[in-house]
Amino acid sequence: MMKLSELQVKEVIIVDDGKRLGHITDLEIDTDRGKIVAIVLTIKDKKSGFFGKADELVIHWEQIVRIGSDVILVKNVGEPKLYSGHFITGHNG
Repeated sequence: MMKLSELQVKEVIIVDDGKRLGHITDLEIDTDRGKIVAIVLTIKDKKSGFFGKADELVIHWEQIVRIGSDVILVKNVGEPKLYSGHFITGHNG
């Protein structure tokens, strides 16, 4: 079993092009099944400056290729968008 805090220290990288996305800020959990549905990353818009809005990138569990000792490799990742979660999110598991 792995805690959210252990996942948060791993850097998320797109396996196709090596782009670094950052670190996990939250999880989307299906409480009925007790399963993680997606990981959530906060992406800061670099063009907006220090007080720019941050978008959340939701990466579904099926998009995760491998969780390594220090990185999480993902595939088929789209553009960040405002998060509209339908599940309860976990904090410091």
